[in-house]
Amino acid sequence: MSRHINEEGLLLIKQWEGCRLKAYRDPVGIWTVGYGHTDAAGPPRVGAGLSLSTAEAEALLRRDLAPVEAAVEAAVKVPLTDNQFAALVSFTFNLGAANLRRSTLLAKLNAGDYAAVPKELAKWNRAGGRVIAGLSNRRAAEAGLWARDAFVASNYVAPTPVARLAGLDGNGAAATAIGLAGTGAAEMAQQLLPFVGVSRLLQYAFVALTMVGAAAGLVGAFRKARTDAGLA
Repeated sequence: MSRHINEEGLLLIKQWEGCRLKAYRDPVGIWTVGYGHTDAAGPPRVGAGLSLSTAEAEALLRRDLAPVEAAVEAAVKVPLTDNQFAALVSFTFNLGAANLRRSTLLAKLNAGDYAAVPKELAKWNRAGGRVIAGLSNRRAAEAGLWARDAFVASNYVAPTPVARLAGLDGNGAAATAIGLAGTGAAEMAQQLLPFVGVSRLLQYAFVALTMVGAAAGLVGAFRKARTDAGLA
């Protein structure tokens, strides 16, 4: 039985393609209509003056997705979650099956390197030789869908064991709580690391979490030292 994109993936494609019921030229001059339908996907032929109803655009999207779903299913040789499959369908719908088949992304994935996929997705953000902000943002959304309910970070840092909280009170408990908060922020920053090249927003989040983790760790250590020395 052929595999189909899930609802999350369909919504992502609809969001990033947008639905334009009258034919238009995309950023590189290709005639497009509905949810990203072009001549490359088959009939109807797209050109000036073509218009669709909302129902026709929805049906055309479903039809256009069928060969893309089949291409992803045929190209990928390792198991995928529904969200991972959907992310690759969105990527392939946007860029074409030929690009998927010859991509480093596919080679690494089929070798079992699931963690490489978000960074590889981020590389496909150019059209006509220029970086396109919309493509960068779409790749970030696909990377987020890929990572949902799946562990992808290859450089995860295991949390440092923390002494039990039982028996701590006052400043000792506060110091430990601050230390735990710092550890959590640092771990979140590490989980974001594979995605920092995808968008400026994630770069800011990574820097902020790193700074929060470092600051909380220092404050926690300082308060614990004062407590141990009987100064607080």
